[in-house]
Amino acid sequence: MGLGLGLVLDLGRARLVKCVFICKGRARGVTRMAIEKAKRKANSNSDVRKKKKKKKNNSIENESSESEQLRFFQSAMGIQLSSLELESLKDKCILEVPEDADSDVTILGKTIKAAFGASWKEPLCQDQLIEGKVHPGSPAVLIVTSSALRSIHLLRGFRSVTKQCHAAKLFSKHMKLEEQISLLKNRVNIASGTPSRIKKLIDAEALGLSRLQVLVLDMHPDVKGYSLLTLPQVRDEFWELFKNYFYQPMIQGDLRICLYGYQVAVRLKVKGNTIPDT
Repeated sequence: MGLGLGLVLDLGRARLVKCVFICKGRARGVTRMAIEKAKRKANSNSDVRKKKKKKKNNSIENESSESEQLRFFQSAMGIQLSSLELESLKDKCILEVPEDADSDVTILGKTIKAAFGASWKEPLCQDQLIEGKVHPGSPAVLIVTSSALRSIHLLRGFRSVTKQCHAAKLFSKHMKLEEQISLLKNRVNIASGTPSRIKKLIDAEALGLSRLQVLVLDMHPDVKGYSLLTLPQVRDEFWELFKNYFYQPMIQGDLRICLYGYQVAVRLKVKGNTIPDT
């Protein structure tokens, strides 16, 4: 009887010890899992903070760049805007292009496409006129350059969106005004040309501006170092065109300006090729 009771007690102790070990093991496992979970959460929070910080820094850099571009353009215009006007304009006025677009014009096309959002195909690719909405000869994007060669070069960046509705070339080299007036009787989504010919087509009521959302200004210099804003005569023609037709839509927030080659223009200005006031 005593022996049997002792065996029962020993067996009970063994089971108790086993249970204790199992519980301790499970507790250690739970603790390890909790520690690992806490570490993962900490790392995740750290990554989120880093991403937010990076996003904030990028946002600050973009705002700074947009403000600089707007001030640069204001200086070139010879028009003084108040600090409040500049502040209200910078977010909706300047469409910034990545600096590497200077060496790859397709990046310009991609940037402009992105500016139209998810519905970019309708304004940039469709070739049908829409009564009361899309009028003949009214582009959504207009590119202004100092020469026919530059106009053709920049249009290469838009090949992916001009297969269905071809871009309009608006310059005088090898093209008659009457031919361009005839072409502008169709739907036009993207057009590129020189200030003088663009103004003539607007005055002839062949080129419409009712649908214009983005104005691309080619700031790249030619072999002699002149650009749209510095080449005599062309510069004067451009500012007359801009102040008559594009300035008001810009300050009203209806038109975004893309200074393509802005960094190049700034470097030229620093070297001494200043942009004269008009």
